[in-house]
Amino acid sequence: MRMNHFSLIAALSGLALTAPAFAQDAAPPPLDPQAAAPAAPGDSAALQGSAPLEVSVTGGISAPMPIAIPAMPTAAVASTAAGSTDVLGRQLSEIVTNDLRNSGLFTPLSPGQLRPIAFPEVTAPGFEYWGGTGAQALVQGFVRANGDGNLTVGCYLYDVFSKVELTRQGFVVPPSDWRRAGHKCADMVYTRLTGEGAYFDSRVIYVSETGPKGKRIKRLAIMDQDGANHRFLTNGQSIVLTPRFAPNQQSIVYMSYVNNRPAIYVYDIGSGKQRLVVANASLTFAPRFSPDGRSILFSMAQAGNTDIYRVSSQGGAPQRLTNSPGIDTGGSYSPDGSRIVFESDRSGGQQIYVMNADGSNQQRISFGGGRYATPVWSPRGDLIAFTKLGGGFRIGIMSPSGGGEKLLTDDWQDEGPSWSPNGRVINFYRSGRGSSGKADLWSVDLTGVNERKIPTPLDGSDPAWGPLRP
Repeated sequence: MRMNHFSLIAALSGLALTAPAFAQDAAPPPLDPQAAAPAAPGDSAALQGSAPLEVSVTGGISAPMPIAIPAMPTAAVASTAAGSTDVLGRQLSEIVTNDLRNSGLFTPLSPGQLRPIAFPEVTAPGFEYWGGTGAQALVQGFVRANGDGNLTVGCYLYDVFSKVELTRQGFVVPPSDWRRAGHKCADMVYTRLTGEGAYFDSRVIYVSETGPKGKRIKRLAIMDQDGANHRFLTNGQSIVLTPRFAPNQQSIVYMSYVNNRPAIYVYDIGSGKQRLVVANASLTFAPRFSPDGRSILFSMAQAGNTDIYRVSSQGGAPQRLTNSPGIDTGGSYSPDGSRIVFESDRSGGQQIYVMNADGSNQQRISFGGGRYATPVWSPRGDLIAFTKLGGGFRIGIMSPSGGGEKLLTDDWQDEGPSWSPNGRVINFYRSGRGSSGKADLWSVDLTGVNERKIPTPLDGSDPAWGPLRP
């Protein structure tokens, strides 16, 4: 098995982007200045007589919604630091298309079904044409170069059958953030049609791996949730494991084998500097920030026992939260910070427990066959994801009380779940069979139906999905 959370346990017995409502001068003009304006979002008269357009988040890919996303036009082709506005319009539509397709809830029309649209058509859609394609929803938008060097991206969502506008948003972004405007547009569509929270405009940190199994080079890496804007944060001179974002996304806490000794560090993304969290400590591992960013949970091994501790994110004296014989590790806070879920082998095998944030009221919640590890609380607070061990490693979910257990994957070795910002999708990593040590990042939604591989330049493990970007 690769050097990860489980092998460590065995060794011990791891835009400024704005989205305001459109200003009046941000929207393209209608085809005819005297024509009636499109129905405003939520216009009950316009929607009368038709059912609300929505997509079920429980149907997975069994009933995806057909949706049309033509290339976004520009009023005047202009060169920008990110490329010409006509090219950007095509690329932005591709981002929206890929995000919605990857959710498993939408089927974007094929390129052959998409006709070019003129700039004035953005607010006056050709509903007859789009209705003939079978699309139920239509996403149109535009790109414009501003005089200050920024870009304005408009995004409109229409109900094709009812011929009404459902919602719109505008994004003013520097050229370097043009991809974020596409993710924001996809988030707008997703939230309006599913009623769920957004998650496309977010980032993932993970451990990038290369080299033979016995001598893997492991580096911290960060990327957008779709794999774009990838960059390495560390040089691989020391093995790194279990990176986790701070709530403000400005720093990362992780474990590193500096001088072959596991210890916890905080890495500042802006400066590239790192600092040791607990000085002169025994083996420390499995760190995670509290929801307010003021504390860090971690595990520390002392005198043959491993317990969960809490320490200020600025450093200081750790406070022990558990004190049972065996190994307690993998702590993860509930969204409100009042409780902690963790794993412990105090009963003879790895199981999941919950406790209050001060360490009181420790209770076991997993009672199925096999062992349970790497629990993590959903940002919605309604579920706990975990790794199920027994006949392979699989990703599963259960309620905070331990009920409703459901396994979402069924491969040889899936582990290390991490939640999307909206609590609907889980990232994890999958290790291949054999001696190669190869691992890849994957995601699965709560139906267990929509599973996909996440592109990375090299092998990847230990993913951590960050919050929505501000």
